[in-house]
Amino acid sequence: MSKPIRLASLLLISTALVAPAAAMAQSDPAAETPAADPTVDASDTASGAAPTEEEVDVSIPGGEIVVTGRRNANIERTAPQVVSVLGAADIARTGEGNIAGALGRVTGLSVVGNGFVYVRGLGDRYSLALLNGSPLPSPEPLKRVVPLDIFPSSIIASSLVQKSYSANFPGEFGGGVINLTTKAVPRDAFLQVGGSIGGNSETTGQLGYTYYGTGSDWTGFGDGGRSLPSAYRAWRDSGLRINDVSVNQQAIAGQFVTARNAIVQRNDNMPVNWGANITGGKSWTLGDTEVGLIATAGYTSRWRTRDVTQQTANALDLSSLNTDINRVITDNRIVVNGLIGLSAEFGENKVRWTNLYIRDTIKQARLGAEERPLTADASPGVSFMYQDTAWFARQLFNTQFVGEFQPFDQLDVDVRAGYANSQREAPFELSFLYSRSNSPTDPYGQFFTNTLNTGQRPGSATIAFSDLNENLYSAGIDFTYEISPTVKAVYGYAYSDTSRVTERRDFLFQGNNNIPMAISILRPDLLLSQTVICFPPLNPPVNPNCPANPSPTGISLVDSTGSNPTFRAILRNHAAYFQLQADLFDGLNLNLGARYETALQRVTAVQVYDITPILPPATKLDRSYLLPAATLTYEIDPRMQVRLSASKTIARPQFRELVFQTYYDPDSNRNFQGNPQLVDSQLYNAEGRVEWYFAPEQRVSIGGFWKKIKNPIETYTSFDGNSVTARFANAPEAILYGAEFEVQKHFDLSGWGDGFFATRRAVLIGNYTWSKSELKVGPDDPVQAFPFTGAKFASQFFRDGAPLTGQSDHLVNVEFGLEDTEKLSQQTLLISYASDRVTRRGPSGQPDIFERPGVQVDFVARQGVPLFGKELELKFEARNIFGNKYKEMQQNGDNVIYYNLYRTGTTFSLGGSLKF
Repeated sequence: MSKPIRLASLLLISTALVAPAAAMAQSDPAAETPAADPTVDASDTASGAAPTEEEVDVSIPGGEIVVTGRRNANIERTAPQVVSVLGAADIARTGEGNIAGALGRVTGLSVVGNGFVYVRGLGDRYSLALLNGSPLPSPEPLKRVVPLDIFPSSIIASSLVQKSYSANFPGEFGGGVINLTTKAVPRDAFLQVGGSIGGNSETTGQLGYTYYGTGSDWTGFGDGGRSLPSAYRAWRDSGLRINDVSVNQQAIAGQFVTARNAIVQRNDNMPVNWGANITGGKSWTLGDTEVGLIATAGYTSRWRTRDVTQQTANALDLSSLNTDINRVITDNRIVVNGLIGLSAEFGENKVRWTNLYIRDTIKQARLGAEERPLTADASPGVSFMYQDTAWFARQLFNTQFVGEFQPFDQLDVDVRAGYANSQREAPFELSFLYSRSNSPTDPYGQFFTNTLNTGQRPGSATIAFSDLNENLYSAGIDFTYEISPTVKAVYGYAYSDTSRVTERRDFLFQGNNNIPMAISILRPDLLLSQTVICFPPLNPPVNPNCPANPSPTGISLVDSTGSNPTFRAILRNHAAYFQLQADLFDGLNLNLGARYETALQRVTAVQVYDITPILPPATKLDRSYLLPAATLTYEIDPRMQVRLSASKTIARPQFRELVFQTYYDPDSNRNFQGNPQLVDSQLYNAEGRVEWYFAPEQRVSIGGFWKKIKNPIETYTSFDGNSVTARFANAPEAILYGAEFEVQKHFDLSGWGDGFFATRRAVLIGNYTWSKSELKVGPDDPVQAFPFTGAKFASQFFRDGAPLTGQSDHLVNVEFGLEDTEKLSQQTLLISYASDRVTRRGPSGQPDIFERPGVQVDFVARQGVPLFGKELELKFEARNIFGNKYKEMQQNGDNVIYYNLYRTGTTFSLGGSLKF
């Protein structure tokens, strides 16, 4: 098979050379001639090493865990459930810039794709993410779960991962819940500023591609240059189909493609990554009330270039290729974030108001090439060139109020209310295919041409507009009553209302056989300019009004979206729960509860055209569940305990999985299409665990878990022409079981001498998770695999005994570090390993497509340096030191097909922060 190559020698469809400066200073083609942590108590040394006092604040439904004591305070030990807590020091030790990376170090957790966290090998659909105990909307079209890589580590005070279910959490608790707690108001006033600079061996200073865009894309917002064109906007509001005789297709098409969005620019010296942040806080005493304020803001700009091999097979044994594309993809990712928090404490009461804003944008340019030899079945001897430009903007706003009140000694009342909005915009997704015949008898045989799907020779042009808007309202109240010193009861109610509107419109530029070859060789912005579309240069004079009469080239628009471009989805949930926490006798504790949850989930197509279209089946899931949970903890001695837990939970289909509409994910190079006939999954969970806390901050634990999943939602694939489409269906049943081992041990090095090691210790943190999953598929088990209504049996899509998608048999994380117990000086080596995991079922009987994460080795060093009477914290990071490649592939014996293969490179960064 071919290897990934850097397309340095390729002649772009339309190339503008960029000087080796930051891409934010890109030239405007339109102007040229159209040529070819401070919130921790001050007693903390900030190194995360010494056994100093730290307050770990974890806000959860049904109350708040606040433990002041030695670092991590053995929350894992004292909590009534199986939990892992990452405090500020733990997050700092990993050096990760976002919370998803830090969570990837937790036992049984792995990060897949763009920040989606898998718990115990279960996909992101089985994970639940909360912010300060309240649910979050997702800005991703394919997910209802928020990607955690959009949360910078600088705004998170702690993260709790709970793997055994308790009734105070929502019932959608398959693998576990991840609760993020934002930074709280500090005790002492402070101001901290920081910044970082870095690069990647495959990107920085190397060849990459970009395009102009709006000229202010570096801000993450643009300047309005991507607003919908006037003709398109008027048609969109008209209710007419694009092929209606009264629609002026030429006027619409002539406004889509410009030099700013369609000229790919080559940059031989890609810029560095950099970021900056500022955080400040202060508290005041007003009478008997302490009022506090904290604010933080941050900005990062990162570049990533991938030389990707993307292949598909046309034989069951993978012995021959259907497509074999070498593609270079360059992303410029901009993240802007801000947080403002207000709090007040009076007596035993506390209120907190938190406001969070995150905007995450990716500006992407892609250039690909493919050679189809004379022996190929299609297009013999033809060379293909692919060009794509896109802009993906994700945005999250969250405001929430949390109150903790104690009306009298035996009663605590906790209330919470929140509103969150997420948006995703992707206007002007442009894709072009040019071809070259390479024939010596063809006068244009050495030129790449695009005849716009006319049949003269391969060529196409498409454009897409997509938009997502999701609102989430949530509220809850909990009453905790102390029945006796050893028994507490929690009564609670929770409500959430999620609504989403998503729209996607795809158009194909269609020409006719009258397109002159001299026109077809033009770069995209000229080929699809208003001049050519309305009146080709061969047919003057030019009329700027662009009359509706078809032009001689016949360039028009085909709406390839289908009849349903817009869908509306809702999920409305009411829950009541009861939980009892009791010490049955000395050393034996019982946490027993049940949650009654009723939810309505509906997905329907929105009629946007005057003519009533044929609508796909609507989804209406109206179900109620009683979800019991129990955890029994027995203390063998003051340092060792055993836990046993059992529960029932659920997992609902995600919105996009229910929408029968094709969506292309450029990151994974795949099309997705939903299934409106999906149903809820039900999980039955059991777990046992032994924990030994043999010294402060040191522990060993070993445990086993078992899950039975009824109607798990699985991904399968099918061929649509040359493209592969991923679809969803309920498999009959699945079993997941496994074991976990975790150790944290410190070694005092002071005995090694009075010099470097006098105040140092070695830290070993390691965890290993083994898991196994199996689909249970009988020969007569039914299936609902819309749109394949003729398929009746699950065995037509799923193989009995196959693993669940996203599940790795082995997960390993090891941290080995040196830490100074008296000052900030820390050096940590981090090693992670994940075994193969299936990403989707193979199409048409082919082997499954799987990802091979392999081993990644990172190094993080943090050092405090005195500066002007303050301490400057310096941080150095080296990620993926040995350059582990990304591989998504199929394999059958010696035959290998790479769906995605590229070098991720080694990333280096140097940062610093100064606290005033």
